[in-house]
Amino acid sequence: MFARLASRRLCEIRQAFSQRHQVHRQFSTALNYHLDSPDNNPDLPWEFSEKNKVKVKEIISQYPSNYKQSAVIPLLDLAQQQHGGWLPVSAMNAVAKVIEVAPIRVYEVATFYSMFNRAKVGKYHLLVCGTTPCMIRGSRDIESALLKHLGVKRNEVTKDGLFSVGEMECMECPIVPRAWGTYP
Repeated sequence: MFARLASRRLCEIRQAFSQRHQVHRQFSTALNYHLDSPDNNPDLPWEFSEKNKVKVKEIISQYPSNYKQSAVIPLLDLAQQQHGGWLPVSAMNAVAKVIEVAPIRVYEVATFYSMFNRAKVGKYHLLVCGTTPCMIRGSRDIESALLKHLGVKRNEVTKDGLFSVGEMECMECPIVPRAWGTYP
């Protein structure tokens, strides 16, 4: 009896996954590349504020002088906070300059971690898990309902600037709302 139930459930999972497979593939590459825009291109000037320049020195002082590049994650986080919850290319270039590495080394980190937003986000950035276990449990349905309710596409911001919906990776639950701007 258990084998029959398990077999039936496996068939249901396969069917659910095969119905959505093509849709997920197009979603997964949503921000794997950069397109210059008027508010996000390398020619725009960007630097840390005077207050944050003090924090930059403090962060870098926590690492040996020959390992400044190890400060890339906290510096990207600081830049993202300063820029309203997202990282433009010019901010990533500024971080690269501070830690004396090629900009590609900073881009690699910023594109790897889902906590870094490379496009504008709303005050409340809702993140929906994109891993297979969560997709099987209905995360795409939740995302579709959010997008429909808010009237935006993935990675777009509502007209009032309050909400955006993005994708994250977790192994726990299908939806995790996260508000950017304040970190513990």
